[in-house]
Amino acid sequence: MERRTIGAGALEVGAVGLGCMPMSWAYTGSRQRGDASLRTVHAALDATGAAGPGVTLLDTADMYGPFTNELLLGRVLRERRAEAFVSTKCGLLVGEQHIVANGRPGYVKRACDASLRRLQTETIDLYQLHRADPEVPIEETWGAMAELVAAGKVRALGLCAVGARAHRRMAPGRPGSGLHDLTIRQLERVQQVFPVSAVEAELSVWSPEALEALLPWCVARGVGFLAAMPLGNGFLTGTLTPGQGFEPDDLRARHPRFTAEMMAANQPLVVGLRRVAERHGATPAQVALAWVLAQGRHVVPIPGAKRARWAVENAGAAALRLTGTDLAEIAALPAALGSWD
Repeated sequence: MERRTIGAGALEVGAVGLGCMPMSWAYTGSRQRGDASLRTVHAALDATGAAGPGVTLLDTADMYGPFTNELLLGRVLRERRAEAFVSTKCGLLVGEQHIVANGRPGYVKRACDASLRRLQTETIDLYQLHRADPEVPIEETWGAMAELVAAGKVRALGLCAVGARAHRRMAPGRPGSGLHDLTIRQLERVQQVFPVSAVEAELSVWSPEALEALLPWCVARGVGFLAAMPLGNGFLTGTLTPGQGFEPDDLRARHPRFTAEMMAANQPLVVGLRRVAERHGATPAQVALAWVLAQGRHVVPIPGAKRARWAVENAGAAALRLTGTDLAEIAALPAALGSWD
């Protein structure tokens, strides 16, 4: 049964994780069902030993909902805590029409205590800083998080990468270049305070930018890499139809790659993944996840799922071994069109 490590502390997780965000945040609200989400988390944990190496890492954040995502996971962890590696995040506050960062040490400590209560656990395996607060030196925020480790409330610390939109606001005129420069600078600073065990950033067949500098930074230092959105917000599964439309509360309704025109233009990516999948008796989603897994032993994809069948299918990707020919074919696929610009 394959295991991957998170950070120098060699915290072990399954090869594929479960991103719990879609169960209560950012995706189609009308399809979010608490009971179905509970079944999904249980199915992911049950997939260990059934559909391949399976799932142990459950990824959430206090802002998802807000708060309801952690409460949902707490209902599962109350019964199955020993089977799960729990990752949650702090640092972002959700208002009615806005999201703001809060990195004040006192707030971070209160947020951790609140997450522990909602998750119904005594310890968070990986506590991540969702975003740095521009009003607070990141060293102060990270120092408070380190104190949580010393207090036994947290086992390890992680940092989420600054998103593409933020990078392009701060570095206009440099499309595609230095996408993760700011994140790496933040990592270098916090590393002087307390070791970074994991970095979470987008990585997929249609968003491979982390391979340029961020993943090499992690590999050189033994830092785990959690690959967010490894299925391209669902596009790489091949289950979405160009022009199908999205509900207003779905992030894809405002994402430039999910206009009817761009979804049609990027179909060659799905066609290529499906071609590889057919050779292996797999699905395009499993090939997309296997590609992420092939990027290194410290890489753990955390695909989101709202339904049990998708969680089990995703877990099965850990048993898929892409050949050199497969990887070369995927590398030759056209780059995705559209961006956050």
